[in-house]
Amino acid sequence: MSKYHVSVESPKSVDAAFAYMADLRNFANWDPGVLSVVQVDGDGAGPESSFDVTVKSVGGGTVLRYETIEYDEPGNLLVKARNANFTSIDRITIVPKGEGSLVTYSAELLLNGWLSPLNPLLGLVFDRIGDRAAVGLRRVLA
Repeated sequence: MSKYHVSVESPKSVDAAFAYMADLRNFANWDPGVLSVVQVDGDGAGPESSFDVTVKSVGGGTVLRYETIEYDEPGNLLVKARNANFTSIDRITIVPKGEGSLVTYSAELLLNGWLSPLNPLLGLVFDRIGDRAAVGLRRVLA
């Protein structure tokens, strides 16, 4: 399993930052690895929400259905996706920081099935993907 973790200071309030981050349709605005997001359950962010997130992959795009596992407004969100090739677990936590907030995004990615022997190599690629997403996250939270 590969892990990526980034914390970003933002002038946005905890409530505003959580509202933005918890609505996964916004992933495509800051993560260059995300091609598109379609909400399949719920209306915006919420405990019953799920989203089909199409991520860049070899040969085009791979769809991951993210389901909301934990939704504790305004400070904690846990979403999980699984398909035949990948399992992704993403946690977003937001706490007050000065006049704004500190947004922490943690992601775990695991290759499934016939790809699982490649898990030890996944971290090398996942760090680069995460670093590009962190740049976008800093931009949208500024």
